[in-house]
Amino acid sequence: MRDDAPLPTEASVREALHDVIDPELGFNIVDLGLVYDVNIDGRVVDVRMTMTTPGCPAQGFIVSGVEERLAQEEGITGVFVDVVWDPPWSPRMMSPVAKAHFRIREE
Repeated sequence: MRDDAPLPTEASVREALHDVIDPELGFNIVDLGLVYDVNIDGRVVDVRMTMTTPGCPAQGFIVSGVEERLAQEEGITGVFVDVVWDPPWSPRMMSPVAKAHFRIREE
């Protein structure tokens, strides 16, 4: 890593995470509403996220995808993923883009 690499920002991390696709739904984890919080301490990123269901068979794949994608970002030296179940995920957490894709009406 270059010494002058920019520090990561929440916006840059979330933008990179758009590349991580839930293999069951075929859509990115940010617009699905799976990413709850991004905390940054210098060059270390902590992502707090969930899955669509507690027994999600793709959990390992998605967590690995987050770790691998953020490891590609210049300026990030460490990635931690914390999978949580509270609050539980629901389609209401999806972005308008994802809701439109899945034909879910806004409430």
